[in-house]
Amino acid sequence: MGVAIRTAGESDRELVVRLLDEAFQDDPVSGWVFPGEEYRRRTHHRLMGAFTDAVLADGRIDLTEDGAACALWLPVPAGEEPGDGAEDIPALVREAVDPANERVELIARLTEGIHPSGRAHEYLWMIGVAPGRQGEGLGTALIGTVLDRCDREGLPAYLEASSDRSKGLYERLGFEFTGRALDLPDGPRMWPMWREPRQTP
Repeated sequence: MGVAIRTAGESDRELVVRLLDEAFQDDPVSGWVFPGEEYRRRTHHRLMGAFTDAVLADGRIDLTEDGAACALWLPVPAGEEPGDGAEDIPALVREAVDPANERVELIARLTEGIHPSGRAHEYLWMIGVAPGRQGEGLGTALIGTVLDRCDREGLPAYLEASSDRSKGLYERLGFEFTGRALDLPDGPRMWPMWREPRQTP
């Protein structure tokens, strides 16, 4: 049985934010940005809200029909990187989420610094699956619909894996480690991964 997927709209914002907040509470990178369980419970959802708003404005959020999983995608034109433009997006996000937490800004600057530029591509910013629904193939289904389109259109795709487990999933979907890991200061490792489009018959 296939997974029903639709494009999320503004009316789905709270559902997406809640889903991302729950899915990433135990993520190594979220734990680094928001150290301490109580602090993370109080604050983490604000960052997920900022991410959701950014992608609703400039990208696309795919959502399973039952609301158990979502994927946030940004199209990156040739020669550009996420964050290109006059505004200092990392600083604005920090101001909106938690001005006292420099790691909110730092994580954005560090990931921007390793993001490949030059070729147009689809950027999988985040994918979240409700904790009780992980392992059912929902994430694979969500990613697969966009990768099928990438293959048809000859577009590469890019992401940063934030755990060994997710890195393994992405490798099975055709992503390859770029060879330059991002080691967060006194924190976990992230793996930038790139996928060339596959030839469609």
